[in-house]
Amino acid sequence: MLSRQVTHDQATNLASNLTTLSRFHWRTYTHPASAAGDPDIPNSEAWRRAEERRNFKEVEAGLRNPNLPSAEGLVVSYSGVVESAHRVGRTLHDIDDPVLRDTIAAEVSAEQAAIESAERGDLSGRARQAVELSRPDVSPAQVQAADDLLRADPLGSIELFTELDPASAAVAAAHWLLAAAEVAGEMAGVPATDVVVEADDIEALQVETPTLVLERLDAGESPTEVVVDLIAEAMAVHEGRVPAPWAVVGRVAEIEEQARTFEVDADTREAMLASFRISRLDPARPALDLLEDLLDGIRGCLLLYAAHAEDEDDVEALFAADVRIEADSDPEHLL
Repeated sequence: MLSRQVTHDQATNLASNLTTLSRFHWRTYTHPASAAGDPDIPNSEAWRRAEERRNFKEVEAGLRNPNLPSAEGLVVSYSGVVESAHRVGRTLHDIDDPVLRDTIAAEVSAEQAAIESAERGDLSGRARQAVELSRPDVSPAQVQAADDLLRADPLGSIELFTELDPASAAVAAAHWLLAAAEVAGEMAGVPATDVVVEADDIEALQVETPTLVLERLDAGESPTEVVVDLIAEAMAVHEGRVPAPWAVVGRVAEIEEQARTFEVDADTREAMLASFRISRLDPARPALDLLEDLLDGIRGCLLLYAAHAEDEDDVEALFAADVRIEADSDPEHLL
């Protein structure tokens, strides 16, 4: 509780600045240096990200001894982490409550510890909030934990969304989707890459993303490569960038070619173009969106498997058993 001496404006400024400080802190998690190249190259994006992460150690000084306005002006840091800490510090200086300052410093330290835990793949306690975030990187420990959950239930369980980093869970889900598609494809007599498309005729499914993932896995990419690339693409779009402009042009050309091939009318062609998305995933939540699509693809594999199974008794259990065998036949493919 804030003391009664704290004004409404001071409380509002403190809350706003703390929110900004937390956002810049967690951005170092969602935008790791490892996803941007070599951090040893000066002034590169990876270098800037690594510097921002190292700025955690400057935060407490900003909270306790912030830069204050003077006759010469105000010193402002280029670092979002550092400057947001100084803004909180200036508000605390204005409030002038040592107990509140100590409390805020302790809370910020706990937030930093939570981020460090999340980076290690430990999402317990305060680090649990990372399950809602997208990150173009994965934790081997989290991937293994997701693999264990999918082995227990190849169709997926709620713990994939509530206990794990969604990008890491999506890597395991991609591995199990390929196994499920191989099993269903063999049962139905179709290539694994066509399984979700075929299953969509049985029940409406998310087709585009699972099929794309299957095609890329079939071409030799690893689940990690595919998942990280798709998430990074969506995050770039969320920030207003087009990561591969010529690829986008090519995809639009494919739509135009389909329209000509099937001789669709002008309204249908317009609808096809209007449905085109630069990012295949929801840019606001790409990792979770990808995980949902991959699990929907596995469900589609079950639908096709069941449609061609001779023994309809407990077909889901038979499907799960066959998928486990297929998934375990190439365990190194997981990472």
